[in-house]
Amino acid sequence: MNIVKPQTIAGVMELLPEDQLAFDYIKNIIEETFLSYQFLPIDTPAIEKNDILFAKGGGETEKQIFGIDSSKKDMSLRFDLTVPLARYVSEHFSDLNFPFKRYQIAKVYRGERNQKGRYKEFYQCDIDIIGNNSLSIHNDALLPKVIYEIFQKLDFNGIKFHINNRKLLNGFFESLEISDKEEVLRTIDKKAKIGEENTKELLVEICGEEKADKLMELINNKRENKELLTYLESLNLNDNYKIGLNELKEVYDYMIKFGIDDDSIMIDLSITRGLDYYTSTVYETFLDGYESIGSVCSGGRYENLAGNFSKQNLPGVGLSIGLTRLFYQFQQLGLVEKYKTKFTDCLVIPMDEKLNFYAIDIANKLKEQGLKVDIYLEDGKFKKKINYADKIGVKKVLIIGQEEYENKMVSVKNMEDGKQVSVKVEEIREYL
Repeated sequence: MNIVKPQTIAGVMELLPEDQLAFDYIKNIIEETFLSYQFLPIDTPAIEKNDILFAKGGGETEKQIFGIDSSKKDMSLRFDLTVPLARYVSEHFSDLNFPFKRYQIAKVYRGERNQKGRYKEFYQCDIDIIGNNSLSIHNDALLPKVIYEIFQKLDFNGIKFHINNRKLLNGFFESLEISDKEEVLRTIDKKAKIGEENTKELLVEICGEEKADKLMELINNKRENKELLTYLESLNLNDNYKIGLNELKEVYDYMIKFGIDDDSIMIDLSITRGLDYYTSTVYETFLDGYESIGSVCSGGRYENLAGNFSKQNLPGVGLSIGLTRLFYQFQQLGLVEKYKTKFTDCLVIPMDEKLNFYAIDIANKLKEQGLKVDIYLEDGKFKKKINYADKIGVKKVLIIGQEEYENKMVSVKNMEDGKQVSVKVEEIREYL
């Protein structure tokens, strides 16, 4: 019999139990916060029909898709949670209440090139608010508040939301009579990666030196938020620009009203985000002091989420945390340790098989009292049993020998300092 080498494929994350506990702790914080703001859970299938996934046109997405090997060849694994959301809202439109606030935490699949921090299978944590025909721009300020609270709970007090408005950008392009808006947006979107000089060179190629200079002046504007808004208002450009500016101002004002510090908001005119989706507000989110991680949460507003699946006009706004990539970055920076939760409060060790039933009774009573209790029922010498307790990281061990059994006591060993004391059975919970 040939032994197959056990190994995962490249581009997937598989964790040891203590790291999985830390991962789940972060995921639970995210989910609990989503629920606390009355976002409702949905769970769409990992497999969708190809005509759903490619409704907006394949392009680069189609090259990264994982198809399902079936006779019909018409199914693939989802590559994000937004397209399934569009299908879901269209399909269940008559059963939903609008505005529809939903969250989904699930795995998505992409044929990414093998490199550190890029995954073929990864968790996305999405929240969206969907309207029927209309959706107040004020909702665009609520989503950052939810994310703000999540990272506060994860002990990151310094968080920065970079926000912009695509209508404002498009209006500015119109004022310069730029015809190839999408190419300009793509170039601006790459600025953080390719640098200012290369961005300027590309913009000159697209629209000429004079217009490139004005674009660079706009996207490099580093005024404080209120001062920048005043400056943008003074330009007094076309209607599209004014609508975008008014929306940007309202989102900013409401973010402050929701309790986000002004220091945590940066109006950043270089933020463009997904060209296929977003039509108004766009966000990128960074952690102060950990900018090397990159954006930890991004998203924006789309005017018609489900235009490919329904005649209903369904505008929405959404934000997404790429949890798997974020956890990988936390690992690289040594930030995971603080999220490793205490899985077991104590381990009960009977010293002889004849004492197993008694040990189980004690473990059951402690569980009923709310403690997380494990019991070691394997044979072996005491050293083997205590080594097991040490390896699983338990802090307290309840040792039950014949003497403890006869006196209705347990010996409690503190694994951190090695000290051991005798405690009456009825006082174990209080002692622990």
